[in-house]
Amino acid sequence: MIHIIEPGLWTTVQDLGRLGNYHLGVPPSGAADKFSFIAGNLLVGNPVDFPGLELTLFGGKMMFEKNTVIALTGAPMQANLNGQIIPFWQAIAVKEGDTLTLNACREGVKAFLCVSGGIDVPEVLGSKSTYDLSKIGGYKGRKLQTGDRVDIHEPLPGVQKQIGKFVPDVFIPAFKRSQDIRVVMGIKGQMISDGGLKAFLNSEWTVSPESNRVAYRYKGARVSFIEEEPPFGAGSSLTNVVDFAYPIGGVMFTNEEELIVLHNDATTGGGFVTIGTVISQDLDLIAQSRPMSTSRFTAITLDQAAAARKERNEKLAQLEDLLKK
Repeated sequence: MIHIIEPGLWTTVQDLGRLGNYHLGVPPSGAADKFSFIAGNLLVGNPVDFPGLELTLFGGKMMFEKNTVIALTGAPMQANLNGQIIPFWQAIAVKEGDTLTLNACREGVKAFLCVSGGIDVPEVLGSKSTYDLSKIGGYKGRKLQTGDRVDIHEPLPGVQKQIGKFVPDVFIPAFKRSQDIRVVMGIKGQMISDGGLKAFLNSEWTVSPESNRVAYRYKGARVSFIEEEPPFGAGSSLTNVVDFAYPIGGVMFTNEEELIVLHNDATTGGGFVTIGTVISQDLDLIAQSRPMSTSRFTAITLDQAAAARKERNEKLAQLEDLLKK
């Protein structure tokens, strides 16, 4: 069991997500930075989809009430175990009564705490991830609070051999203040003008402090749309369409000066112009983008998107082989 002494800014239980229910209005949720999350599970010898804790900006303070093995990955928070600094991206033994303190990270946003055997919470619609807006999954359907006691499973057999293993630097993501985000254009992209498309792709966009697990907001250039009367039922704005299903990663415009990228807890449909989709690998980069950091968007083809997915899967497979030795 993990006793939450201080909960941090926004700490939730997440796994790889709740798939197959988006058409029912239930988004996938799941770890915001999947690469970091998977690496954490690999470090402690877990299957990659075992639930862990997702921590936002600072992780608070918690006490372990069971001997186990943990790994911290993602945005590098200052981590102390019983007052001693411990590293990220390494499997570490903890004992009953040990206290872990996670202070603010200077780069990135999301960190992950993976525990051998995983977090023990009920499964809801095929996942243990927290979807806070509907209060389902995770620990009582919400972020963690002071005094919570979160059950953890018994450590997996053979986990002691994982202690001390670490992720080599070549596999660790860079948590930058400026990101290049790849987008497959399409959906309602024909509604943006040629000048608007150039403004979208050639401009620097700044992350708004209002960004969260539902969507990241950006401000930057003014993007113009074609002068066409909106269809019946879409309202009067040029950025409106008749409601349709949004994809995770959808790039939409609510007006000519603000864009939104939908993330893991996204609403499932609406009537804003959606001009493309951020590839799944780069949703990790978006999740680690701090308020007031910047991004540029690059258009790529479906073949390039498939190649990027293959490249990341191969990288994770290499890391898994390395950590099993």
